[in-house]
Amino acid sequence: QVQLEESGGGLVQAGGSLRLSCAASRLTVSNYAIGWFRQAPGKEREFVGRWSGMNKYYADSVKGRFTMSRDNAKNTVYLQMSSLKPEDTAVYYCAAGPSGIQLRYNYWGQGTQVTVSS
Repeated sequence: QVQLEESGGGLVQAGGSLRLSCAASRLTVSNYAIGWFRQAPGKEREFVGRWSGMNKYYADSVKGRFTMSRDNAKNTVYLQMSSLKPEDTAVYYCAAGPSGIQLRYNYWGQGTQVTVSS
């Protein structure tokens, strides 16, 4: 069955960097829109970024600090996070859905914890 698996989370100091991975099986990431979301304790899930076709979109809160990339050979999407802030602390999820103008995500990963210390 289709699976998405995030990895790369951990503990990092404020101002540091982390790269999250989203590895897919039985789904080709280049044929789907990939979304990144995060959820902090006691808060609602928050949109982080979306890569659909040739277009990338980032939430204002992370724009200029986070960058999505892809390795088609590994069928993996990455979220490079730089200049991290304590408010970036959350569980980060990747999701996949139809490419295009639809904003539907059919598949979700299990999440990976990112903790930014001050």
